[in-house]
Amino acid sequence: MAYPYASATASVGGQPIHAMLSPFPTVCFTLALLTDLAYVASANLLWQDFSAWLLLAGLVFGGLALLAGFVDLVGSRRLREERSAWIYAAGFCVMMALAFVNSFVHAGDGWTAVMPWGLTLSVLTVIVVIVTSWIGRSLVFKHGVGVSTYE
Repeated sequence: MAYPYASATASVGGQPIHAMLSPFPTVCFTLALLTDLAYVASANLLWQDFSAWLLLAGLVFGGLALLAGFVDLVGSRRLREERSAWIYAAGFCVMMALAFVNSFVHAGDGWTAVMPWGLTLSVLTVIVVIVTSWIGRSLVFKHGVGVSTYE
């Protein structure tokens, strides 16, 4: 019996690679916002450095997750037919673009690296992360994307 839902093309041992990697940028970008807020509250440059490193780590793992998600999207006809998958993919790309620009802003020195644009970009990135994560989870729980059965 064929499973009626879209399976992951890029997987290891039946586990989708995108699902393994996508939590990393979510956590890194959220922590970057928190370290930006800590920097605004304390003016300690250590927090700005943490933000810059968290953005870099989020971009690296997010790029890998984006690549795995692209392989899934291209490799699965059923996944391409899901409208939510395209919305999720666009949201993930917007999240990565915001974080990329934010990384360049955070490459500046001191206060101007965070205030006002670094903090603003961090807030916008986290908002997009929340919306995109919600859509991604609905792809799994409502539409069964990447879910496999063992019979």
